[in-house]
Amino acid sequence: QVQLVESGGGLVQPGGSLRLSCAASGSIFSINFMRWYRQVPGKQRELVAAMNGGGITYQLDSVKGRFTISRNNAKNTVYLQMNSLKPEDTAVYYCNVELWSGNDYWGQGTQVTVSS
Repeated sequence: QVQLVESGGGLVQPGGSLRLSCAASGSIFSINFMRWYRQVPGKQRELVAAMNGGGITYQLDSVKGRFTISRNNAKNTVYLQMNSLKPEDTAVYYCNVELWSGNDYWGQGTQVTVSS
């Protein structure tokens, strides 16, 4: 079992920055992939960025050069640094971890709103 607690969402103006955090606890030694998804009401959840122990494995084209996924193993935390935010980045952002067993777990979601 893995528990995930997200933080860092909020309201920001276009062009601004936010950093999302996702703190993991529990069976963290068995984590393989760590991912960030986002979802807008009425649309499917989409994968924003992913990484494993070898580094970044995926970035959504529309966020390349603006968003960066990273992890701090000492703090068991994965981050999503979001720069140059646009109104179309507005969504609920979810942290997801996949264990080596194939099981995956989700955070509670954090709202990001980009608006002037």
